[in-house]
Amino acid sequence: MAITVAELIAEPQLGLTLMAGPAGLENRITWAHTSDLPRLWEWVTGGELMMTNGLSIPADAEGQVALAEALMDSGASALAIGEKMHAPPLTEEFLEACNRLPLPLINIPYPLPFIAIARSVAESSLLEESRRLRQTARVYDLLRTAATSEDHWQSLVQRLATELDADLFVVDRRCLHPWHPDGQSLPVFLAEEWAPLSGQVSFAGKNFQWHRIRGRHVLTMDIPTHANALLVVLPNSEPHPDAVVLLHAATVLGLQLSRIVLSLEGRHRLAGEFLLQATDGRLGAAEMESRLAGFEVPPQDFLLASMAEAAGDKTADDGGRLANVHIELWRHGVASATLKRNNRLHVVVPADVSDDVLVHCAGAEAAIGISTPAAVANIQRALQESLWALGSARAANLGLTRYAEGPSWLGLTSFEEGTALVRRLLGPIFDYEQSQEGDLLITLRTYLDSQRSWQKTATALFAHRQTIIYRMRKIGELTGLDMGETSTVAQMWFALQIHEAMHQ
Repeated sequence: MAITVAELIAEPQLGLTLMAGPAGLENRITWAHTSDLPRLWEWVTGGELMMTNGLSIPADAEGQVALAEALMDSGASALAIGEKMHAPPLTEEFLEACNRLPLPLINIPYPLPFIAIARSVAESSLLEESRRLRQTARVYDLLRTAATSEDHWQSLVQRLATELDADLFVVDRRCLHPWHPDGQSLPVFLAEEWAPLSGQVSFAGKNFQWHRIRGRHVLTMDIPTHANALLVVLPNSEPHPDAVVLLHAATVLGLQLSRIVLSLEGRHRLAGEFLLQATDGRLGAAEMESRLAGFEVPPQDFLLASMAEAAGDKTADDGGRLANVHIELWRHGVASATLKRNNRLHVVVPADVSDDVLVHCAGAEAAIGISTPAAVANIQRALQESLWALGSARAANLGLTRYAEGPSWLGLTSFEEGTALVRRLLGPIFDYEQSQEGDLLITLRTYLDSQRSWQKTATALFAHRQTIIYRMRKIGELTGLDMGETSTVAQMWFALQIHEAMHQ
């Protein structure tokens, strides 16, 4: 076992004396650490004797009391102050706080070097180090014997909890939901304490921090392999689990999560291939039903949601949060199949999934368009509906819109109306380009995007100015419209917006 505060003070060669906090003499010391930084408690991992030459001690009574309370909350075993150095006078309020908490306050006689205390603690901890190594080996053995299936996650967590004699919870720091669909939710008292601070659970931005909440010590620490995955530890007894072993436990949990996510990525790729074939009309209804059921999505009652990153999102080029929507949905117990195509993410989910879950998984900044409930025979129509709803959501600056329930888009209320408009205005161009090679559509789009400038359009398309003039005249001939009329330009722009939105 680690040396106690009383045993350390009793070592005659050190000459240490107790100034306050006698009720904490049985505290175990896992390590002795020196620091003279202002926020001394931020360097505590649990069980340390914190040593300072006094620069860390505030001069005022209020600051000294706050220091004692913060050290106690962080799990420090004792505070030792170097004599005749830089410490300000210790106030009565400070000594009373140390007695009350209790936090043992130790005087280090001058000129005893701090290293002598650290050596004494280290030598007394040799047996403890052997115990730690054996426990660490057992922790990694749990990973070796754990199955790779996501179904065995909670079993691993429970076995680690038994080894550490603590309750363990792995949650998302942004929302406090369990990171794994089979994971346990936080106890009510922690959820109530942290709910207003969701996204800031690690208050000081540290990846390992003790808190004292409603009379209980609570540790929060990052899972090293997964952003926003937070391990919450509630010790069941004293002494608390060893800090080094806890770090290894977090690593084991992170490695198991990586195993699970790797298997999910394989299924994600298969789902993308399936949706690409299904929405392109390359699969029969029977095969689509079978394959969609394989992803645990009801083939006769699903929604198709199309999602887009917020305009101007700097992470959009890297996929942003949408790149992980399939994992976020899995984490919240929602079966899905997803396809990334032309900067849009298309997601098939059961029809009973709530809007709140979709928004939560995609992120509040994403735009989402949702189809009406569909069956596999209508999956292509569902895609068109979701894209129409997405265009409506983005045009109205809404986070989520359901097809036929949201506002009209460009004065139109359905993709049938949009399709009719596109066919009426752009149909002749489509027909011409199917029979002959041509660049009329891309020329029209570039011309409108270039403020109707012949020269800018020619430069953008690496073509001669006369070529652009010829193509625009050809468009006028095919459609029977005067491309010099503002009303014609407006109609063409509307048609292009609708066509591009419904074919991304």
